[in-house]
Amino acid sequence: MIKRIIIVHWNRQSGPEPIIQYPPEKSFPKKNILLKIWSQHELTNDSIIDFYSDEDKQEYISILQQHGGELYYLLLVQEKSEFIGSLMDYSDILAILSKNLIELLNTNKITRAVYEAFNTINNYGRLEKEENLLSFFTDKIKFTILEILREGVISKSELINILKKEYGFSPANIDLLIISFIREQMLIKRDVPGRKDDYFMIKDLFITRVLPKNLFSLVKDMEKEDFQNLRVRLLSIYRDSDFVSDINEKILINFLMNKDVFTLIKKLRKTSLLVVECLSFLNNNEDLFNELIENKIIYENKGSVYLISDLRFIKFTPFYLLNKLLKRYHRNEISSDELFIHADLLVRSKNEYEII
Repeated sequence: MIKRIIIVHWNRQSGPEPIIQYPPEKSFPKKNILLKIWSQHELTNDSIIDFYSDEDKQEYISILQQHGGELYYLLLVQEKSEFIGSLMDYSDILAILSKNLIELLNTNKITRAVYEAFNTINNYGRLEKEENLLSFFTDKIKFTILEILREGVISKSELINILKKEYGFSPANIDLLIISFIREQMLIKRDVPGRKDDYFMIKDLFITRVLPKNLFSLVKDMEKEDFQNLRVRLLSIYRDSDFVSDINEKILINFLMNKDVFTLIKKLRKTSLLVVECLSFLNNNEDLFNELIENKIIYENKGSVYLISDLRFIKFTPFYLLNKLLKRYHRNEISSDELFIHADLLVRSKNEYEII
């Protein structure tokens, strides 16, 4: 995790001038450290550098930006004992983040934007794949963007306008939000004739039931009658269940958004548990335990509990957009270029679906 984020202005006469940092409590780095970092940019001619200082035992990643004829650099600070190099894997995020923040200097949005950037970077570094995907549902603004994208191609300016007018969001870091969709290969950004920064969704994301990989190895010693009862239960799930209803009513999403349930599911993927152990994971919430049974997520047999519906993310090509795009074109909401580009991107999309 990063410890601080700092914006520094490079004054051509007096040198580095720290402007703002988060968290704000500590003093800014010493001037000689800021000069060393700047000299690294000049020596390497790189916009993003990794720098370490022996003097204050801090590690820095510095991102150079130019705005309004002035030079700035964004610093991410971390203690030497904690390796920061992995953050270089997110160079695309860092470049967009620094550009956004510098553009918001001298506005009333900069304080909140620095705070959001600090949390965004730390979240990218520590969340597992599933947790990152879950954020598309737990983060209200990201989920709202996902819902808007499900109507087809939209420009950046239109997206910002809808978020403000219809949902009351004023995202200071819209590009940071969008980059999370791009990194998950759910979105492509293109310029089209007469339009700049159009967003084309090429993968949608939902949560679905799948048969747990190790279920049959866990129940191999189950008595014949009990196994037959389990088999009937499984058939009722994977043959007769209404998966569309699961999606529309957000049943599965709501379960995964509960951290206790999410933790329990991850544990049950590996082993069966006693009822009392499951209740411990759920903070002794018996109603929630019974809900999981009623919704065919878990199965209890003679005091042992098994996962019978693993909840997994599914990315799939949203061919349903083709019909929506055609209707929007006939209503003159999108151009023929936007219609054909989005349709072509969908048709050419590899891997119609992927379960994660």
